[in-house]
Amino acid sequence: MLLKKYQQKRDFKKNNEPKGKQLKIKKTFFVVQEHRASHHHFDLRLAIDEVLKSWAIPKQPPVKKGEKRLAVQVEDHPLQYASFEGKIPEGQYGAGIVKIWDKGKLEIYKREDKLIDFNLEGKKLKGNFVLLQPAKFDKKDWLFFKK
Repeated sequence: MLLKKYQQKRDFKKNNEPKGKQLKIKKTFFVVQEHRASHHHFDLRLAIDEVLKSWAIPKQPPVKKGEKRLAVQVEDHPLQYASFEGKIPEGQYGAGIVKIWDKGKLEIYKREDKLIDFNLEGKKLKGNFVLLQPAKFDKKDWLFFKK
């Protein structure tokens, strides 16, 4: 059920994205994929609840303390998507080039409805980060920043 929205948006006969199925998470991890679609952005994906919880970030993720980025929550993706790189064909949802920008270990310190406090150990993203959904923001909009 967690992947229903993901699967409904895609025609797997026309693209090479993983259809995916829910799997048990053996180790927590994260991946950031650079997505050159109609709008260039980065996709932050955290392995939580047997799926990749996902946010689209219009600018490069924050690497310095104090940098803040808008992060728009999108549909959950299958864990298998963490290794996906390639071209999504024209006419398909998310058409464009997807490349892994960073990946590594994830440790969640605190998780609430409108707050996720976590540590990332990647090559580019290292340290304590926060996803926060301020009350005045739209339902899918979050702030992403390094503490």
